[in-house]
Amino acid sequence: MIIGLDGNEANVKNRVGSGIYAFEMLREFSQAKGLSSSGRKNHKFLIYLKDKPLPDLPKETANFKYLVFGPKKLWTRFALPIKLAFGPKIDIFFTLGHYSPHFSKVPYAVTIFDLSYLRYPELFKKSDLYQLTNWSKYSIQTSKHIFTISKSSKQDIIKNYNVNPAKITVTYPGFDQKRFKLQPKGKIETIKKKYKIRGNYLIFVGTLQPRKNIERLIEAFYQVCRKIGKWDGRKLKSRPTDPQSHYPNDLKLVIAGRKGWLYDSIFAKVKELGLDKEIIFTDYVAEGDLPALIAGAKVYVLPSLWEGFGIPVIETQACGVPVVVSNTSSLPEIVGDSGILVDPESVDSIAQGIIKVLTDSQTRSDLAKAGFVNIKRFSWQGCARQTLAILEKVARMSKPIV
Repeated sequence: MIIGLDGNEANVKNRVGSGIYAFEMLREFSQAKGLSSSGRKNHKFLIYLKDKPLPDLPKETANFKYLVFGPKKLWTRFALPIKLAFGPKIDIFFTLGHYSPHFSKVPYAVTIFDLSYLRYPELFKKSDLYQLTNWSKYSIQTSKHIFTISKSSKQDIIKNYNVNPAKITVTYPGFDQKRFKLQPKGKIETIKKKYKIRGNYLIFVGTLQPRKNIERLIEAFYQVCRKIGKWDGRKLKSRPTDPQSHYPNDLKLVIAGRKGWLYDSIFAKVKELGLDKEIIFTDYVAEGDLPALIAGAKVYVLPSLWEGFGIPVIETQACGVPVVVSNTSSLPEIVGDSGILVDPESVDSIAQGIIKVLTDSQTRSDLAKAGFVNIKRFSWQGCARQTLAILEKVARMSKPIV
């Protein structure tokens, strides 16, 4: 069987979210054995790209090849359909993202990560919103099968697009088990020095964009600073709230992630609350640095308004750090009782979740242990195996009867 893959989501330098998903899927398809009941050696993968593959993408083999072609502009609308029609014959095409080829006779499947653009349209740039709304709708309606990354997203797709549930498969993402694990103290201290972090800190990992709800996180951190005392190495000493007092100089908030869109209000909020010296923006963190940066934190906080999955959550749990996450969308499904769930629209709720973890040693210990159990549910190999099995099935069912 010959399987075509749109690999453009993976072919970027600083991968987050959908880029990580696409990269890991390509890596599994290129390297892993035994993904299919019929054996991977019976499959050939053709990776369709509009730019030359980056050096860290999987290397070509007899069964794993790249096809690079243009024009780049509106690539999925014009270049890709032409290549599918007149290029190498394939059995099925799989888009590792929302946008499928237009007017293709080749059967194709698509991955839809979440429908946050429908629930919170005001949080997207107009150009992005138009593309997400219209192109995703076309992909959902015309694809032979839809993959998504949580049961929550599956229900959203069914509800908003009236899709037959049998057409949708949930394949949970995984995490890089070689990188995300308990980290040596020496490495953590080295990374803290690199990013100029002193003392203890909370951490958020993600792109700076409105959906991540970073402004409320900053407001919650402001409350935490006012309500708790300094860390003495063993416990936090409570003290009465005093608006005139200095913030604890040994508790920081680290916001790790690149700038996305509509982020100016985030920096304005920091200035408004006078937290310039208490909040550290790292920008994008290199892959080699991220595990130790996460592992050094006391708490990981993701107060996102909407998530399709939230890969950094399970990466954090793999590093032994307790998580505080929103009680909306997929996050209760992904975290369960292994984290603290908070109302993302309530600053008080976010703050109380953080304080509970910081001040209760038993809670911290219990959450760390529960996190190690929770992450056993997620692996990239399992995701790829399940995906390939469905692609095989869809390809067989799409073949014309002779």
